[in-house]
Amino acid sequence: MKKMISKVTHKANMLAIKARMALTNNHAEGFVDTAIKILMAVVIGALVLAGLYMLFDKTVLPTLVQRIKDMFNYAG
Repeated sequence: MKKMISKVTHKANMLAIKARMALTNNHAEGFVDTAIKILMAVVIGALVLAGLYMLFDKTVLPTLVQRIKDMFNYAG
């Protein structure tokens, strides 16, 4: 009986030690930081692309479209 109680106590202690080690482990902490950096880069890149598209949509693209139409206009 004493041997069985000793085994159960040992397993409980080992489980507590494993749980404590898992909670105090900060080995994979960098993955969250990396994910946030990637997300920030994507959002900032999308904002920059949207701004460039708005800039070129009003000034460059209308003349570019007209020039392409004139270039392929074989009638005249």
